[in-house]
Amino acid sequence: MTSRLTNWAGNVTFRAARLHSPTSLTELQDLVGGSPRIRALGSGHSFNRIADSTSDQVTVAALPPMCSVDPDRSTVTVSAGMRYGEFAAQLHESGYALRNLGSLPHISVGGAIATGTHGSGTTVGNLATAVRALQLVTADGVVSEISRDTHGDEFRGAVVGLGALGVVTRVTLDVVPTFQLSQWVYEDLPAAALATDLPAILASGYSVSLFTDWRSDSIQQVWRKVLVDPDEPPHAPDRWYGATLADRARHPIAGLSGDVCTEQLGVPGPWHLRLPHFRMEFTPSAGKELQSEYLLPREHAAAALAALGEIRDRIAPLVQVSEIRTVAADQLWLSPSYGRDTVAIHFTWVPDTAAVGSVLGDIEDRLGPFAPRPHWGKLFATDQQTLAAAYERYADFAALMARYDPTGKFGNELLDRWFPSGS
Repeated sequence: MTSRLTNWAGNVTFRAARLHSPTSLTELQDLVGGSPRIRALGSGHSFNRIADSTSDQVTVAALPPMCSVDPDRSTVTVSAGMRYGEFAAQLHESGYALRNLGSLPHISVGGAIATGTHGSGTTVGNLATAVRALQLVTADGVVSEISRDTHGDEFRGAVVGLGALGVVTRVTLDVVPTFQLSQWVYEDLPAAALATDLPAILASGYSVSLFTDWRSDSIQQVWRKVLVDPDEPPHAPDRWYGATLADRARHPIAGLSGDVCTEQLGVPGPWHLRLPHFRMEFTPSAGKELQSEYLLPREHAAAALAALGEIRDRIAPLVQVSEIRTVAADQLWLSPSYGRDTVAIHFTWVPDTAAVGSVLGDIEDRLGPFAPRPHWGKLFATDQQTLAAAYERYADFAALMARYDPTGKFGNELLDRWFPSGS
């Protein structure tokens, strides 16, 4: 099948000569084993060429869907091509939950995990930290499984794998008992609160997000997702750290309708209908946009925001909204939160690739003293040497790639630049 697809944002036109959509595991094995170069495509919510190929591209979305809960092990096994919003309701109805979700329920499980995608929460890791096991088709077409229980350190290297070790077909995830949250939005958080109370603000709920457009030094919105106490009705004060409780549903981007967002105003609801920012049935975020994100040690949050504030005149004309979130530390080699509790500074840009590219270097220069790590699936200017220095296990992952894929079958232009031969 010949196709010229784009990613979700439309800024990347995939160059693959063929897009394959196998409907069985055997068909996928034959395809992988017989292709000289092939890349897996998830839901297309990456903003760079991480899923691109000049040869074959494959989606696992047409493989038989699977969502199997194992109560004895407290896990769920799902098809890698499924989107979180497609199985979360079933998981909830079975009495279970994932500890966290991304802001979009539209993203595929395999793609989100491979790139270290995350939600928010000072005590909650990124989506990949829930992984107990991966099933994947390796370069020779063989089905393999890598698990936390049996593969130890190798497992920690494989989870955030950038699609470089094989085509992931199934993922087993840790689950917890289902829970409910209420969501409150506050507006106009004063700049002074960032200087004195930022750690407390970020830790003030199960999941907290701050939104700014960089046109001033204040925060336009704070979204607090708070665990529901079954013995007490949800309540939030009208004033909080100098911010005002919103009186109607808000969208993170000024001027857009809050109707597309998950329910606010403190109405209790299950985890899968509160942790994401956007409803599954609507186009998320702005729709036409580019994205970048940098993750750095949480203790530098206030200083990093202040450093970026010094170039707000460069950022503000191009940004639709910027989100500040937290992620707990983990031990996954290529996770941007490897070994450190993290603050993530995210940019939703206007859809102007050249203009956005011109400001990324300035942002990375300002964040440089705070050891930033870019999100693998978004736009950044960081060079290979800086990436290598940012990850203590960089060389170990390069060796793992060479062992799993000695001929570079799962490589592409971007991976070859990030992990050149012999790195």
